[in-house]
Amino acid sequence: MRVITVAGEETLEARDGVEVKTIGGLNVYWNYWTERPTITKLIWHALENFNPRAYFRMRKEIAEFRPDLVMTISAENVNVATWVAAKTMGYPVAHVIHSYFLMCWRGTMFSKGRNCPTQCWQCRIASAGKKLCSQVVDGVTSEASHSMAKHRKNGFFRRALGMVIPGAVEPPSVIPDNVLPDTGPVRVGFIGMIAPVKGIGTLADAAALLGPDAGFEYVIAGDGDSDFMAKLRATFPSSTATFLGWTERDEFFRQVDVVVVPSIWEEPFGNVAVEALSYGVPVIAARSGALPEIVQPDKSGLVFSPGDPHELGACLRRLAEDRPLFRRLQKGALSRSRDYSPEKMADALDSFVKQVVDRRRQEPSSLPMDAQA
Repeated sequence: MRVITVAGEETLEARDGVEVKTIGGLNVYWNYWTERPTITKLIWHALENFNPRAYFRMRKEIAEFRPDLVMTISAENVNVATWVAAKTMGYPVAHVIHSYFLMCWRGTMFSKGRNCPTQCWQCRIASAGKKLCSQVVDGVTSEASHSMAKHRKNGFFRRALGMVIPGAVEPPSVIPDNVLPDTGPVRVGFIGMIAPVKGIGTLADAAALLGPDAGFEYVIAGDGDSDFMAKLRATFPSSTATFLGWTERDEFFRQVDVVVVPSIWEEPFGNVAVEALSYGVPVIAARSGALPEIVQPDKSGLVFSPGDPHELGACLRRLAEDRPLFRRLQKGALSRSRDYSPEKMADALDSFVKQVVDRRRQEPSSLPMDAQA
């Protein structure tokens, strides 16, 4: 196996026995987290639809390594031209969906406070080349059926073999013994980026509706815009919320009985939800994006309508009033987390790769060009 990634300098090294080759940026810049002039951004996005420089560089890399399969994980900077390069050389191509980047220039499919059910006209234009290139891909996988269906609905990967392979998290070395007593407060946790799209405002509103004497303590880990943080602090009932800032996951999960994942944005996956399950912590999640696929209602957690503080409050009250239910959910959380083990993901990925390669070999022109007569 050889991993190729893009960064500022070219290097070749071994990591955990895997050869990792870093190549220089193929677009006008590679670090898209840094602020750029508008014209530079437009050029970058245009080239992400098909970058000739990436096409020829990846042909060189493919010819040098001669793989059985070319697989991309996301496509930023490495570029969709990699798919065309592999295809024209006769190699099978697979892609792993990790975001909405192919469909949306923002990468979120979220605009003006709402999820986009389909592409707007701007995104259709801005992603036309990416959509066209996706038709040469032989196999596509995603961490949840939600993101797979969204790409298919918008016309991507029409001929590709599709398989949902749930993402994995490394289980904790020690699972905290969080025993919820028959009486006393329930410790409600939130961890992650503190922003409106993450729905933490819904949790704050639910806490305000429940009031300061409802028997809940709120533990908030993460950081965000200072004005928004101040608004949250003012919304949570006085003395019920503790803001930890950025916190290690082991430290956080020791301090909570239940985790709320109230995202309004339709997340392609839900790492926080899976991490909570691996610690034996039940999850109350919004019915948004991939979250309903992770949290099994009344088995490993509870679900509510995104943005609805009344329904979220009802879920919290239910846990506080039914302690046996909490203990069942705690056991169910650990059981559910086993579906997201690295071993299970590796087995599924191995099966997917074999299916894609076998499917491609059955096609008449499946041999690499330099191996054909």
